[in-house]
Amino acid sequence: MDMRLELVSVPVTDIDRAKAFYVDQVGFVADHDIPVDDSLRFVQLTPPGSACSIVLDVDMTSMPAGTQQGLQVVVDDADAAYAHLVGRGVAAEPVVEFPWGRFTFFADPDGNRWAVQQLNRG
Repeated sequence: MDMRLELVSVPVTDIDRAKAFYVDQVGFVADHDIPVDDSLRFVQLTPPGSACSIVLDVDMTSMPAGTQQGLQVVVDDADAAYAHLVGRGVAAEPVVEFPWGRFTFFADPDGNRWAVQQLNRG
């Protein structure tokens, strides 16, 4: 039996601000933006090339905004990812190297933290 992780909630305070950050600055693809009812708007975004998406979460779960930590995407080139993020106004941290890969880190406007990893090949 396959079990694929395909959607992760990211708790935010403002859907429009978060969507603009992830789409316009980070470069995620906007898959869905559907008003479900007066209190729920389903906004699903996907990192380019990823099989897993995020849903912007305003009161969908009990997680307070900014508490999602340890989200991670993998890229071919951490330096290029860093340059892309900084060039689009994201306050990414300079690339650091660990035995398990090269990383840059950033947070969204609510403080949800992301790692961008270039795997060590070898």
